[in-house]
Amino acid sequence: MRSIFPQPIRDLPQADMHLDGATGYIAQGDHEQVIFMEFEKTIEIPQHSHESQWEIVLEGEVCYREDGVEHLYKKGDRFFIPTGKAHSATISAGYSSIVFFNQKERYAKKE
Repeated sequence: MRSIFPQPIRDLPQADMHLDGATGYIAQGDHEQVIFMEFEKTIEIPQHSHESQWEIVLEGEVCYREDGVEHLYKKGDRFFIPTGKAHSATISAGYSSIVFFNQKERYAKKE
C-alpha cells in the first residue's frame, strides 16, 4: 500500500501499535500525541477506553461502536471520543486518519 502521507510525516517516529497491517507516525507534545495512521488490512479493535480522542478520516471508513450503537465514518468525517468512554471499532483496509490523543503516551515509539 502506498502511503498517503508526505515524507516529512513518514520521517516521524513510528508508533508501536501492535496491530498487524497498521502503521502510525507520532508527533509528540508535552501532554498529547498526534498519530498519522494507515491500515493495509481490515482490523477489529476490541472494546477499550482511554483519554479523549479526536479523529479526522482521510481515506476509507471505520465502523465505530459505543453503547450498542454503530457509527460509520468515511473520508472527510471527524469524531470525538470522550475520556473513559468504552468503544470498539472495525477499521477497513485502506483506512487512514489523523488522530489527536489527549494522552502523551497513548502509543510508545517503535524501537
